Amino acid sequence: MLTQTAIASHSPPERIVGLGASAGGLVALEHFLSRVPEASGLAYVVVQHMDPTHKTMLSVLLQRATAMPVHEAADSMVMEANAVYVIPPDCELTVAQGRLRINTPKQPRGLRLPIDVLFSSLAQSQGEKAIGVVLSGMGSDGTVGLQSIKMQGGLTLAQQPDTAQFDSMPQAAIASGFVDIVASPEDMPQHILRVVRSGRVPDFPPKLPAPKDDAESLATILKLLREHSNRDLSLYKTSTLMRRIDRRVGVHGLPSIAAYAEFLSRNPHELDLLFAEMLIGVTSFFRDADLWTDLKERVLPEFLESRRADTAQLRAWIVGCSTGEEAYSLAMVLQEVLAEMREPPPLSFQIFATDLSAEAITFARKGVYSARSVEGMDEKRLSTFFAAQSDGSYLIDKRIRDMVLFAQHDVILDPPFTKLDILSCRNVLIYFNAALQNRLMPLFHYSLRPKGLLMLGGSETVGRSQSLFTPLNAKARLYRRSDRTLNAGAVDFPINRPHVLHKTSQENFVSISSPHPANLQSLADQVLLQAFSPPAVLVNDAGDILYISGRTGKYLEPAAGKANWNIHVMARPGIRTQLAVALRQVAQDKTSVELSGLKVEDDAPFTVNLTVQAVHEPKALEGMFMIVFREVAESKRSKARKKADAGSPDPALINELDRAREEIRALRQEMQASKEELQAANDALQSANEELQSANEELTTSKEEAQSMNEELQTINGELQTKLDDLALAQSDMQNLLNSTDIATLFLDNDLNVRRFTEQATSIYHLRDGDIGRPLSDLANTLTYPELHNDAKETLRTLTSSEKQVQTTDKRWFTVRIMPYRTLTNMIQGVVITFVDITVAKELESRLRKG
Repeated sequence: MLTQTAIASHSPPERIVGLGASAGGLVALEHFLSRVPEASGLAYVVVQHMDPTHKTMLSVLLQRATAMPVHEAADSMVMEANAVYVIPPDCELTVAQGRLRINTPKQPRGLRLPIDVLFSSLAQSQGEKAIGVVLSGMGSDGTVGLQSIKMQGGLTLAQQPDTAQFDSMPQAAIASGFVDIVASPEDMPQHILRVVRSGRVPDFPPKLPAPKDDAESLATILKLLREHSNRDLSLYKTSTLMRRIDRRVGVHGLPSIAAYAEFLSRNPHELDLLFAEMLIGVTSFFRDADLWTDLKERVLPEFLESRRADTAQLRAWIVGCSTGEEAYSLAMVLQEVLAEMREPPPLSFQIFATDLSAEAITFARKGVYSARSVEGMDEKRLSTFFAAQSDGSYLIDKRIRDMVLFAQHDVILDPPFTKLDILSCRNVLIYFNAALQNRLMPLFHYSLRPKGLLMLGGSETVGRSQSLFTPLNAKARLYRRSDRTLNAGAVDFPINRPHVLHKTSQENFVSISSPHPANLQSLADQVLLQAFSPPAVLVNDAGDILYISGRTGKYLEPAAGKANWNIHVMARPGIRTQLAVALRQVAQDKTSVELSGLKVEDDAPFTVNLTVQAVHEPKALEGMFMIVFREVAESKRSKARKKADAGSPDPALINELDRAREEIRALRQEMQASKEELQAANDALQSANEELQSANEELTTSKEEAQSMNEELQTINGELQTKLDDLALAQSDMQNLLNSTDIATLFLDNDLNVRRFTEQATSIYHLRDGDIGRPLSDLANTLTYPELHNDAKETLRTLTSSEKQVQTTDKRWFTVRIMPYRTLTNMIQGVVITFVDITVAKELESRLRKG
């Protein structure tokens, strides 16, 4: 009758645990498996980076650490509970329908990611039941696989870096934000079993403390996050924050949020994981298909046509782009619309895609997506804008990639992008509270150009800012910027808040405007400032903008790339040079400088007068500079004078103008040539960099494989050393046993050469250690036994023992016994000759005969 354990071992596993390791992983795997109960009900699949040209002994080595059976995986092997399966060399291991699948690696050696392959197959076949564990190793293999498991709602774990011999793989996994639990290998099994017994990773713990305790604990957690990451999440919806925090509480099995707040204060790694949990974005290509269909067929063709004469570059901003699918979707649709227009406008596209998560931005920049990410996409679109890779992934076409500029950006704290034609903030506002939503809408209105498009998510609206935007498709949440509103609302720039000011003035400077005036006088002062005061900015000696008053969009704009709030970067080209000279002069003379009649753009119907003034009072602002912009419209008389003067041009001025134009044309040609050369050099450097990166990855993989092999060899060497010690001890025991019998013994090989002898044999044969290997017939002895050599040969031939009593020249008597030498495998490898001293018996026998 089978025992209960035996029955369980032949049942299908409740869940499958994928274990990924590389260099230094053998010890971690042994520690993990040694703590797994024999009847856990789970199956464990081990993938380690191995040298494909050598046979591994990993299954043998791991068997010592666990009572569960350890198998080397084979194709179509049915998985059973309470068993361990190890990947063979030179293959990829996947799981499908409860069976193991062995595949030939698609990537060349050095570029293989077998852990990602296993984890991705677990995510696909097991869904929310999948469990992935990343242990010690070099590189970042396993990070993408953990993301796949996380997206399916599975459980992900990584080894605590300070317990890993090589911490690159655990560090990369933790930094990605897709790890639920960070622990030492020996503690991981209890975490896994706790989650499995509870059924799943809970979104909410079963018991919650009182609301007052919740609020206090939440405030403590937000403070810890703010101090650790320098990001303020207090404007997020409380329900969103609590949902993410509750999940972490459930992961660690803590009784309350207060206990979790205390746990956070002692575990900096958990703060990283919680912050990453807050930023997990859910996105996909062409999400909400009706929206993209409406954009492509109805909205964008008309919109692009309207921009034909207004601008040469169409600018878009994707807020909260996550891993980039939304930005690339917009780029693809824009290209498709242009391709279908009979006379497409000469537009170039620049899409700014921003997100708070640095890991998501890094992923998006690569432009590589799994086959699952592009499932359901139109085949024509897929073949046009993607290139299939050998590992089954898809690479975004370079045309689309070049249209998108990715940057880390906090829409709450960082300055916005401006002069935009399209602004997409889909499924981001739903995580913000009402106050923040109401503050962002005027900011979005300010950032858009006239008649610009605003795209929101299906559960989002413009709220109280209905006068700022006109709905184009209320169901699809498409809006157009309205320019006929009487009150656009006060734009609360992030730069206005004191905590983002320059350090020299952060504590002393107080903004003169408040987004929430408390009384009628404050409201009236704000209206007067907006209506009658000229636009102005306050800068420090480095040109960093500390404060903005009024609307400065005509004179300043954020530059492309990483957000840079500096006057020298943001000033428009027509006034940039003169403004820089004026700032230097004011810094030297400590006075004020006025610049008149500056043209912001060649075709602008106005000029601007600039006043740059050093600030001396109040003392808190001493050392700073105020720049005031005063717009001056061109009068009809001035235009008429220019028209009249145009009828009688000065020949000298015409010649000078022609020379200047020729110089400009020549400079442009030189710049274009230099640009092409630099582009070619950049392409060559990029190719060289890719080759070096590929070589580096191959070397890293070879190093990992060698390290894994070295660990196995070290373990085997340790076992052999132990056996050698045991053999040496057994040899000592045998030597002592032979010496204690006081019997002279000779061991001869098949050629009757001396192989070994006991100490007592030296009284019969004149033997030394150097005589080992010499023929027996060459050795002198005291025996009167000339037939000894022939008798030994006869024993070897017949395998029968012989025994004789022989006297020595010194009158001693010995019983000489010759026997075959048999090994443990019953092989004959020589003879054994023993000499038993019977002198005393012979003397007694002689006396008895005489008597």
